[in-house]
Amino acid sequence: MRSYAIREISPRAENALLAYPPFLRGLLASRGIETEEEAERFLKPDYDAHTHDPFLMKDMEKAVARILRAIKDNERIAIWSDYDADGIPGAVVLHDFFKKLGYLNFENYIPDRHDEGFGLNMSAIETLASRGAKLLITVDCGITDGEAVARANELGMDTIITDHHLPPHSSASDGRGGLPLAHAILNPKQSDCPYPEKMLCGSGVVFKLIQGIVSRLHPELKTPTATFPVGQEKWLLDMVGIATLSDMVPLLGENRVFARYGLTVLRKSPRKGLGELLSLLRINRRELNEDDVGFSITPRINAASRMGVPMDAFRLFATDDDSEAGILARHLNKINDERKGKVASLVKEVRRIVKERHAHDAPRVVVAGNPNWRPALLGLVANALAEDYRKPVFVWGREGSAELKGSCRSDGSTDLSLLMQEARAVFSDFGGHKEAGGFSIALEKVHLLEKELERAYEKVRTAPAEPAPHHAVDARLSLEEVNWDVWRDIAKLAPFGVGNPKPLFLFEGVPVCSIELFGKERKHLKLIFERQNGEKIPAVKFFASPDDFGGIAPRQTVSILAHLERSVFRDTPELRLRIVDVV
Repeated sequence: MRSYAIREISPRAENALLAYPPFLRGLLASRGIETEEEAERFLKPDYDAHTHDPFLMKDMEKAVARILRAIKDNERIAIWSDYDADGIPGAVVLHDFFKKLGYLNFENYIPDRHDEGFGLNMSAIETLASRGAKLLITVDCGITDGEAVARANELGMDTIITDHHLPPHSSASDGRGGLPLAHAILNPKQSDCPYPEKMLCGSGVVFKLIQGIVSRLHPELKTPTATFPVGQEKWLLDMVGIATLSDMVPLLGENRVFARYGLTVLRKSPRKGLGELLSLLRINRRELNEDDVGFSITPRINAASRMGVPMDAFRLFATDDDSEAGILARHLNKINDERKGKVASLVKEVRRIVKERHAHDAPRVVVAGNPNWRPALLGLVANALAEDYRKPVFVWGREGSAELKGSCRSDGSTDLSLLMQEARAVFSDFGGHKEAGGFSIALEKVHLLEKELERAYEKVRTAPAEPAPHHAVDARLSLEEVNWDVWRDIAKLAPFGVGNPKPLFLFEGVPVCSIELFGKERKHLKLIFERQNGEKIPAVKFFASPDDFGGIAPRQTVSILAHLERSVFRDTPELRLRIVDVV
């Protein structure tokens, strides 16, 4: 059971939002919306009115002009993307744009996560140059790869970096502040970039580049086989939507437009691979929402790189071949199942190690590793264990190099960035933020890791303050208020995600009629409540049992925190509660 607090609505918002029904007014106000103008912009995101001029982004003119010159002169273009669910969709966006334009002198390159790691590398840069590339466009990477960009320059290859990660900090005297010497850098997080939306994902930056190119295309640059009318780029928003929802950027402002329109396009998208994947997962395309992206599509994109085949995820969305689409959809589903099995096995193994090593004491920081463990899976392992142990978790493995690499997660009680900074002497490299990070460590130092982290923990921990409420509740609701009118008001706030959480409601003192365990292995919990008129209201929580909440029994009265959701089973919609906690 976790603590909660009911959100308070300011008098200013209450007065300013009188044009909306009280229930919707409260939901808007709890999201920091305090004027009618803000509310209209939030409730009715508009592609034309609420997206910014791409040429407000620093270096956009230079980037667009260089790409148009490459097209005019038939120069070979290499597209280098990151291997995750932001980089791969962005790679598909550029691939599809050039194909629709009829320009085919390009190639996509996605590095191997295990052997090459994140970002640009010298070897692959040299290979691309040897194949004739004269222009390199990065997607979701490159902002810290100064040496690789310098090598590209030496080989006669211009580089356009599109990225959204924080630029490096440097006091370099060249006036570039440590940035790579690229032909153009598109990154709204540059300190001198005036672009209004700073929190675009990598694919969002790529989409702004395409908007810029489309607006500058001249008739003589359009190829004989294809044209690209202004507005056609909206069909690429399916990939931008996936990336925006996957990369956990705030779903506000321009990101909200991309996510909302992205879902609209996804429901209509002609992509053969997407259609095969949704069919395999039994997702009704017309009903597809942000949860389907986050829990079904994103993990299968990421599984490709974690299991060593990132190009398979790219090909799934880029292919025009029916047969290949079906093969790739089944393949990605299979390797995602393999990934889940390996993560579950690793979690079990770490639990065993911790139990054996700490039979008579409890560690303040959980540390475990094995040279045979695959680093790409360890972030998922650390995340599961941090939730279980309610303390920082550091796990490491090795693949492709002598150096060990690991991931760490916190349950929120300890700032990992401070912890690693205090223990920096033991690391070769580290980075991250308060709740998640990664690190490298030499094999000869790994035996010192646990001791150093325990020492650092004692140094950085602070006296416990009054704990903040774990759950922010939007409103109290009764079972009688669970109806389609309420749902329609909630749906106006979608899509939900970072910066716009699903509304959370408190249902107090509701009697449990019956309890069911459902699913293939009966791992999911369903509570049935009854309204005064006898109508039943189901409430579900996946991967839970009555014992997780102190042993709930029929006819027991409980208070629950839950989201209200529309579920469609066998084409029959129903309203149900999604349990977050029992309080």
